[in-house]
Amino acid sequence: MKIYIGTDHAGYVLKEKLVSSLKGQGHEVIDKGAFKYDEDDDYPDFVVPVARAVSKDPDNVKGIILGGTGEGEAIAANKFPHVRAVVYYGNAKPVVENESNIIVRSREHNNSNILSLGARYFTEESVMGAVDLWLNTPYSFDERHIRRLAKIDQIDIDKKD
Repeated sequence: MKIYIGTDHAGYVLKEKLVSSLKGQGHEVIDKGAFKYDEDDDYPDFVVPVARAVSKDPDNVKGIILGGTGEGEAIAANKFPHVRAVVYYGNAKPVVENESNIIVRSREHNNSNILSLGARYFTEESVMGAVDLWLNTPYSFDERHIRRLAKIDQIDIDKKD
């Protein structure tokens, strides 16, 4: 699978480990940076290239973006057409018994194509497990999910209500 990946300084260390692990699993990984640790860098500089690439081929490629919380990163990514970025915090205190269901539902129901990770909430081991689960969970193609995603794709933000 082709996977685009990008992060600012907050996720730099985890990104480097993810790139190595994903390549070792046989994935084609396109690293959009950061390429060195710089605490003054800005996440849009690395997230936008990932989102742009996924936007061009949303059903055949995936993206992984990291930042301190993953929230700003997902907001930036979701500005692009056909991008469905979801935020996951990893081993933050779960609200439900099985927090990994969030990842499963993001793929099964919403066909998420970018996983935005809150790097400050992960260990190396937990981030690998989250990414593996996300990459290996298929979209359900249930009629109701197809219908809902089509409605999202048809949103015209310039249309007056």
